[in-house]
Amino acid sequence: MPIPDLIGSSPKFRAVLETVSTVASVDCAVLLRGETGTGKEVIAQAIHDASPRRQHRFVAINCAAIPAALLESELFGHERGAFTGAVTQRLGRFQAADRGTLFLDEIGELPIELQPKLLRALQEQEFERLGSSQTTRVDVRIVAATNQNLDQMVAERRFRMDLYYRLNVFPITIPPLRERPEDIPLLVAHFVRTFAQRHGKSIEFITDDVMMALEGYNWPGNIRELQNFVERSVVMTRGTELRAPVAELRRQEIPAASLRKLADVDRAHIIATLGETNWVVGGPNGAAARLGLNRTTLIHRMRKLGILRETPEQRAGQSPWHTEAVPSNSNRCGEIPARVFSA
Repeated sequence: MPIPDLIGSSPKFRAVLETVSTVASVDCAVLLRGETGTGKEVIAQAIHDASPRRQHRFVAINCAAIPAALLESELFGHERGAFTGAVTQRLGRFQAADRGTLFLDEIGELPIELQPKLLRALQEQEFERLGSSQTTRVDVRIVAATNQNLDQMVAERRFRMDLYYRLNVFPITIPPLRERPEDIPLLVAHFVRTFAQRHGKSIEFITDDVMMALEGYNWPGNIRELQNFVERSVVMTRGTELRAPVAELRRQEIPAASLRKLADVDRAHIIATLGETNWVVGGPNGAAARLGLNRTTLIHRMRKLGILRETPEQRAGQSPWHTEAVPSNSNRCGEIPARVFSA
């Protein structure tokens, strides 16, 4: 099934989406590898949302954010009086995720003394709360994530080999943003819309010099760094043209600016996807499925953006950024061949 809300059309990111689609319906453990800020939790959520467990809870816990002394209680829960301050019984994240998905972020930070209990919970789907001798059974799918080299940690005996193999049933490596620069315009447009709405702004344009600066930067903090930079830029903007402090980014000199509409980003993305599907909109391999949209939604968006079948100029390689859009009330949309709308 299509994976919605994941933004990117680069070959490396499309490969990740195909892998996510493959593993989502298979009830096995998944280990997400990738640098900090690459969107591992978003991918984990997508796996859950596309799985048979999507009607139940997606529960996340960051193993690096909770003190080691409290992590066992957070994972497995505790009984009243189990330790000082335990005034009531508390359910842990495993029980909260019963019949759903438990996302263990920063799994490499899990204390070595807690790893055997986690291994048993994964293998047997059962555990005991702190202060209890009663076994609690659950049905939980595990998705774990790390930015560390677990193979090296296993070799250094800082991570149990048996737990590593239990988690590493289906590994997925998420590429850093510097390896998918063609996705930056789509991400920027998404973040601009999101933060403009949140902060009560009306931003319609991004200059080419700003976009080129964003595409040329290395983004060591990946998507999280880009997201934060765009939000700050939106807050600083006072008109309809995004004002971004690109001087802060290490970049080469770039040409003078021309305006680029945010709508053009969507238009270029849809046209590129239609080209890959030979302009077939519907069906399991059509553009709508690849974009994570309903067929009728994509057709409506094509009409709104004035997208017709590829022109000779586009086939010759002309940039779609500055292609003139057909007005939304134009009846030229009727010129799109009927097979474009067929399943």
